[in-house]
Amino acid sequence: MDTRPVNLFDYEPLAQARMEPDAWNYFQSGSDDEVTLRENRAAFERIRLRPRVLVDVSACDTTTTVLGTPIAAPIMVSPSAFHCLAHPEGECATAAGTGAAGALMVASTSSTRSMEEIAAAASGPLWFQLYVHDRPRTQALVERAARAGYRALVVTVDAPYWGHKERSIRMGFALPPTMRKANFIDSPPIDADPSMTWETIDWLRSITSLPIVLKGILTGEDAELAMRHHVAGIVVSNHGGRQLDGSVSSIDALPEVVEAVGSRVEVYIDSGIRRGTDVLKALALGARAALLCRPILWALAADGAHGVEQAIGLLRKELGLAMALSGRPTIADIDCSLIR
Repeated sequence: MDTRPVNLFDYEPLAQARMEPDAWNYFQSGSDDEVTLRENRAAFERIRLRPRVLVDVSACDTTTTVLGTPIAAPIMVSPSAFHCLAHPEGECATAAGTGAAGALMVASTSSTRSMEEIAAAASGPLWFQLYVHDRPRTQALVERAARAGYRALVVTVDAPYWGHKERSIRMGFALPPTMRKANFIDSPPIDADPSMTWETIDWLRSITSLPIVLKGILTGEDAELAMRHHVAGIVVSNHGGRQLDGSVSSIDALPEVVEAVGSRVEVYIDSGIRRGTDVLKALALGARAALLCRPILWALAADGAHGVEQAIGLLRKELGLAMALSGRPTIADIDCSLIR
C-alpha cells in the first residue's frame, strides 16, 4: 500500500508522531473552548459550488500575482512561530520548500531562525510579519527586513494580548532551552503593543517604503479604515482560532471585507484552508490568495523542506482539478457566480 500523503490531512498524523506532545498541542490549540477553531473548517464545508459544464478546461492556469509578485498558485504560507519545534531546520526549511513550490512565505517575528537566515535559505519571495511594540525596536526590525529583501510587511493587528490557549496551557508549554526567538539575540523579544492604534499604521508607513498588509481584519468597518490609512493589502484572519473565541470564521467574514474595499486593496484569507476547493471558494468570494498555516507545520515535521514543497504542490493540484471540474480554467474566470 502506498502510504505517501495524498492530501494535506494526511500530514497531520505523520507530524504528531514526530513532534513532542507539548509542541504538538501548542500548534494545534485554539483559544478557550476552541469554537472558532472548529468553525473555521465547518464554515468552508457549508459552502456549495455551482459548476459550469462544456467549458474547455484542457489547460487550467493557476498562476497569479500578489502585490505584483508572480506565484504559481493563489497559495501562500501564513506566518507562524517556532518552526524548529517541528523540524531542526525550522523556518529555513519552510522557506526553501515554499519557494521550490513556487509560493510565497510570510516569515514570523517569532521565528526560531533569524529573518536573515530565512532569507538566505529562501528559494522564493518573502514577506515579513511584524508584531509592533516599542518604536525603536520595531523600526529596527522593519529596517532589517528591508535590507534582507523582504517585499512587504504583514502587520498583525488582532493580538493586543494573547488568546487563552487552554490546551497548550495544560501541557505547560515552553520553548526548550535550546530554542529562542532568533530575531532578538541582543534584546528581549517583542510580543505586541496593546496601545497600538491606526496612528501606529501611519507611523509604520512613514518609516518604510515596503507595502503594508494588515493581518487580522474581520469587519467591513476596519477594512474601510485600512484603506483610509493606505495599506496595500488585508488578510482576513481570526488567527487560526487562537485569539478571540467565538469570533466569525474567516471565510464568513470575507464577503463583508471584499464589499468594503472593492478592488482598491488586495484581500487574502487564512484560517481553515485545507483543500483546493477551499481555495476555490475563497477566490470566488473575492480573495486574491489563501494562506496556509497548520498544514505547513505538519508537512515540515513530516519531511522538512521536501514535505512543505509537496504539500503545497498537492493543494495546487487540487485547486487545478477543482477549477477544471467547475468550468473555470483561469483564476480570472473564478467569480461569485460559482457560489450558491
